[in-house]
Amino acid sequence: MSWAAQIKLFKNYLRLERSLSPNSIEAYVRDIEKLAQYFDISGEQIDPLKVTGNQLQGFLAYVNELGLSAHSQARILSGIKAFYKYLIFEDLMDNDPTALIEGPKLGRKLPDTLDFSEIEKLFEAIDHSTPEGQRNRAMLEVLYSSGLRVSELIDLRLTNILEDIGFLRVIGKGDKERLVPIGKDALKYLNIYRREVRVHVPIQSGQENFAFLNRRGKKLTRVMIFTIIKNLAKAAGIKKNISPHTFRHSFATHLIEGGADLRAVQEMLGHESITTTEIYTHLDRDYLKQVIQEFHPRS
Repeated sequence: MSWAAQIKLFKNYLRLERSLSPNSIEAYVRDIEKLAQYFDISGEQIDPLKVTGNQLQGFLAYVNELGLSAHSQARILSGIKAFYKYLIFEDLMDNDPTALIEGPKLGRKLPDTLDFSEIEKLFEAIDHSTPEGQRNRAMLEVLYSSGLRVSELIDLRLTNILEDIGFLRVIGKGDKERLVPIGKDALKYLNIYRREVRVHVPIQSGQENFAFLNRRGKKLTRVMIFTIIKNLAKAAGIKKNISPHTFRHSFATHLIEGGADLRAVQEMLGHESITTTEIYTHLDRDYLKQVIQEFHPRS
């Protein structure tokens, strides 16, 4: 069977069996398409079911020569490993050609965060006299208050804002549902937007339940939210390279600095493994070290 046919079946498997998000599916598919293109460029007509470990090592060497970062190389290898696990799961192959292949060593990079004063500067940089400004204030308050991923923010539904109990129902990775508290300030600005701004937007058909809309009445895109935050950071004079995810990192870091239980933070972030959440304990240690250096008389 051709690469295109196998990739199509793999895509259906990721969507139907694994229930992955469209963004995750496209990332996996791009990785396998890179492998297929490599064999095409090299002039090798290789059946995807007959690829060997040595041939995959050749592909990874080629990717490395392109100058891709270690993280990008590791991600591509992860996609290829998932593809061959799928083929074995479907009994299309007996042996996994990726079994003995190891990815590049990755240093664990601590995410950038904002301290509370920087978050306040971002809020102050918003022009609250415009409808877009009031929407943006509500969005950033929700991001910081509840630690949502950008995809979870743009997909937030009005019916999932449980105002009476102070929670948001969030649909995360793999369509997994969780309840996340929303702070009083975030709820206040969200209600201002809903009741004073959003009601005047000409909403397009099929978009009625999305919480945050653009001026044409459609849900926002990831790129638009990135752009809004980049522009606000520039206006606020913040030099850090920040994104929507920075609010999520700041949310988790500030909770742990305040003494929150790691399991509770894991639940609110929607991390499948607590080891993912544990990165914020390293941030906390750095913060404690900084406090000692600044304020301890013997430091």
